[in-house]
Amino acid sequence: MEFRTFGIVGGGQMGKSIAEKVASSGIDVIVLEASPARAAEARAELERSLDHELEKWGITASEKKAILGRVRFTAEVADLAAADLVIEAVNEDLDLKKDVMRRLGAVCAPDRVFVTNTSTLSITEIGAASGRPDRVVGMHFMYPVTRSPIVEVVRGSETSDATFQTGLAVAKLLDKEVIEVFEYPGYVVTRAIIPFLNEAVHLVMEGVASAEDVDKALRLGYEFRMGPLEYVDRVGLDKVLGWMEHLWRELGDFKYRPCPLLRKMVRAGWLGRKSGRGFFRWEHGHRVAGGGAEALP
Repeated sequence: MEFRTFGIVGGGQMGKSIAEKVASSGIDVIVLEASPARAAEARAELERSLDHELEKWGITASEKKAILGRVRFTAEVADLAAADLVIEAVNEDLDLKKDVMRRLGAVCAPDRVFVTNTSTLSITEIGAASGRPDRVVGMHFMYPVTRSPIVEVVRGSETSDATFQTGLAVAKLLDKEVIEVFEYPGYVVTRAIIPFLNEAVHLVMEGVASAEDVDKALRLGYEFRMGPLEYVDRVGLDKVLGWMEHLWRELGDFKYRPCPLLRKMVRAGWLGRKSGRGFFRWEHGHRVAGGGAEALP
């Protein structure tokens, strides 16, 4: 299966990471953003991210140039008609994703396959909005896509075998280990991790241990790369809360009911790394000393 150009809808954190991975695999990329200003900003952010990798010797100057040369940002949805496959990577909002699918269905050829990147939502419901549900497959990429080794490839109720095979081919192209999943709320990764994250937040709320010590215990005790609360901070407390609320609504199991402390922090605007404060303090994307969740009134 040959791909020359991928379209990506959404130039945010995940969209840029997917674009970088696709471009580094030798495929041209067209990234759609909401406006010309947003498109220009997304390109500048990608260049800054590549510069950061260059400083760490993660890539070479020639690799940076090649990646930027393969990625084009646009605000015109019609530009995606030229893509061999389109990946939707907008925020985890069902109505937004359905609207994207409707717009793609109107401009792309009827045989074009669409990929929806979602961690919890229904592939079947998202796919139905496209007008071609048999040609929609889910791919739950892990951030950062450039380094994470796995992807969940998710079959919706109407995803055809050929479309599912296309998803597997994309995963192989991007050098990913595949988890094959039949649609169910939370799939594998998100469904398994949410109770773990929620319980870690409860430990802090109940005063059992500080956020620092909860993370230290679990990170060192089980040889995790990072503790659960640092993970929540990095992902964004609002995003994790959204995952929990979705699974709580869909499955009705108390293990998915969000901890009150998590709700309180989101309401206070303590969203983790992106806001500078969550369970820990952050400056310029890096953890610094100072009060986190325990300092919240």
